[in-house]
Amino acid sequence: MNGHKMADIKKITFVSAVNDQKVFENNFQISPIFAHAHAHQILVQRGFPSAAEAYNDAIDKSVNEIIVFCHQDMIFPADWLSNLQRSLQYLERTDPNWGVLGCFGKNADGADRGHLYMVGMGTIGAAFDHPEPVRTLDEIVLIINKSSGIRFDTGLPHYHFYGLDLCMQTARLGKKCYAIPAFCIHNTQYNLVLPREFYACYRLIKKRWKDQLPIQTTCVRVSIFDLDVKKRRLREFYLRKFERRTVGTHRSQSGQQLLEQIENNSQPEPYLAKRGEKQLCV
Repeated sequence: MNGHKMADIKKITFVSAVNDQKVFENNFQISPIFAHAHAHQILVQRGFPSAAEAYNDAIDKSVNEIIVFCHQDMIFPADWLSNLQRSLQYLERTDPNWGVLGCFGKNADGADRGHLYMVGMGTIGAAFDHPEPVRTLDEIVLIINKSSGIRFDTGLPHYHFYGLDLCMQTARLGKKCYAIPAFCIHNTQYNLVLPREFYACYRLIKKRWKDQLPIQTTCVRVSIFDLDVKKRRLREFYLRKFERRTVGTHRSQSGQQLLEQIENNSQPEPYLAKRGEKQLCV
């Protein structure tokens, strides 16, 4: 296949794996792009043991060509769809065979690409003009064409590193991944200590893509000697043992209020950024 058919931007399938209905309702569902009657399909995936299983099930259910996978605590501003459309039009001219799109990622040199607001971190990245190639994408937003045949690998358990794995699979197929200029909001709880499942998935991913190491994600660098992970685990030990804290900042209780603050440029102080936090792990 030499390219995708031009998608109908008025009919998109949005997919979210939801384990907290209140968080979903307070964030995703208050997104301005859904404020008026629309023809989008919204698939809420519950009870799946892994992101791969939840998302592949949604691919099968999707009635639309463009599928947007996102976290339950994402907020999409009013201009998000028009920004997505401009990116798709740009890629139709420059790379109609694109693989995966996202809102934030890392290029081959480990540099950030994207533009979003994250609770505790403030605004990350800056506005840019057109989709830019990246090696990996953050899982907060992943976008594919259903007709591309791209799917998640159900051999990867839990809900970690599936963005990296999808991007590496896509590259192996000869397709590119891009960060698109489509500002969005991640009203997340920033966890300073990550669960055991994260490190289990890290080991699996490291083994699976050992011939591609090192691989920089928005969260951690996957490498032969695990230097980034070792530093992180030492820091987690210190936080648990001496500071007695595992959460850097909690999500805003009102997604609507947060959205209004950002629109009025009166958003909360980026507490974590002031403390030197730079990674997007949640």
